[in-house]
Formats: sequence, structure tokens, C-alpha cells
Amino acid sequence: MAPRRLFSVTNQELREDIKAASIEAIGTTVFLLLALGSIQSAKLSVVATQGAGVAEFGPHSLDHNIYISASAGVSLLASAWMFYRITGGLFNPAVSLALRLIGQISTIRLVLYFIAQLTGAIIASAIIRGVTPEPFLIKTKLGENINLVQGLFIEVFCTAILILAILMLAAEKSKLTPMAPIGISMTLFACHMFAVSFTGASLNPARSFGPSVVGGFGREHWIYWVGPLAGSCLSVLFYLWLKHTKYWRINPGQTATDPSESPEDPVKRIESDVEKDRRDHNTKREANSDHQDGALRGEDNV
Repeated sequence: MAPRRLFSVTNQELREDIKAASIEAIGTTVFLLLALGSIQSAKLSVVATQGAGVAEFGPHSLDHNIYISASAGVSLLASAWMFYRITGGLFNPAVSLALRLIGQISTIRLVLYFIAQLTGAIIASAIIRGVTPEPFLIKTKLGENINLVQGLFIEVFCTAILILAILMLAAEKSKLTPMAPIGISMTLFACHMFAVSFTGASLNPARSFGPSVVGGFGREHWIYWVGPLAGSCLSVLFYLWLKHTKYWRINPGQTATDPSESPEDPVKRIESDVEKDRRDHNTKREANSDHQDGALRGEDNV
């Protein structure tokens, strides 16, 4: 999609932007309903066995963290594949910001997507609170012994990695673009495996904002805005550098599907190298022989 200036948007373009934002709100609701609902389910199972204190503040088992990480990745995979051909399946203000910074979406669509994603997060959180038992346990919190600065930088770095995956797999078009939801979802899973114990692995201001609206804001809520948005900017800077340096020239042919572009038969390559060496050796020997013959003829003339 070509970027458009904010004040030159036509009525038709505005209608399309509003339509896209409306569907993006639905997509965000679907994604976070699945992801946050899975977290609530996991937390309630901890409440039943270890109590509400452990469920909310930890420490949590490795199985618990893997379950939440996998749930986030699979929820994104399912939701993104449903909606990416319609709105792009962003579901995240940090992703929307990145796409605006690279010129993929317009400023008006960025604003509308922000509103849509925050609205979808609130709706998903309200549904979860309404249909599942108390306590409400899907808010993001810093882990034990993690301070604000540590939590902030974990969010920055993990979001930057996630955004880079989105830019390289989805924004950059190639033969593999239709499979982008798989790579992006696996990236989200990996980032959750790292961050979920330390920050709750938000990586998405909407993911933290919705539950906070429904369940109350904590003193560390700001890091779930500053961290992901800063991570988005960091990733965009790296992406722009890659584009400026024409990264595709470094290792060309990585998305090729023609078998003829595969490496040749190694046995034939070795045979070819041996034959080439043999020819080179014979050529050198003939050259030396000619040189010696010339020298002998010179001596005879003397």
C-alpha cells in the first residue's frame, strides 16, 4: 500500500481506512481473546493448586511458561492467517507504528488502527472477565526481582525482534510472504519464552492496556507503552539500514525455487576440479618443455 499524506485523503480512502480499522478491531479482539483467555485458564489452574498469590506473582513452573508462550504464538498464527489479507493482521500499536514509519500505511490509518487495537483489547479483556471465574489474572506485571529499567529494556529488545520478523517476513515481499504468519508466530513464541517470567511478555501496548482498563492500572504500566514503541523504532532503524545497503545483494537467491539454482552434484564438482587441475598441470608442463627446448636451441646457435 502506498503511503498517503494525512490531509490529502479522499472520501473513498477515508471510508476504506474506517472499514479496515473496524475489521482490525475485530481481529484484535479475536487474537487477544484467544491469547489472554489461555493465560487466564493457565493462571486459574495455578490458583486451584497453589493459590492466588502464586498465580498472580509467581514463581511459575516451566510448564506454565511454555503453555502461555505457545498459546500466544498459536493465537497469533490463527488470527493473523484469518485477517492478514484484509487488514494486514497487525493487532498491535507497535506494529502499526513500524508500518507507518516505513511508509506502508498512512497517518490516518495509523491513528484509526491505534484506536481499533486498543478497543479490541478492551473488548477481549471485558469478555474474559465476564465469562471466566475470578480472580482476573491477565494483567502484565514485572516478575520477582525485576526492576523498572530491566523490565523496560526486556520489552524494548523483545519487541524489536518481533517487529523485525514482521518487517522482513511480511512487509518485505517474496515468495515466502504467504507463510509469514508462521515465522512471526514462532518469533512471538520465542520472545515469550524469554520475557514471560520477567515482564509478562507484553510486546504490545494494546495487550497491556485492555486488561488494565478492565482490571486497574499498575505503577509499571508505562513501560508497556514506552518499551514496545521504542523497540518498534529500533527495529525500523535497522530495517531502513538493511534496505539502504541493499541487503538482497549479500546472499542472493535465498527465496529461489528452481532446482537448477541448487548446488551441483559434489562428486561431479570434485571430478571437474580434478580434471581442471590435471589440465593445468599438463599446460604448465608443456610450457616448461617449450621453454627448455627454446633454451637448448639458443645454446646450439651459440
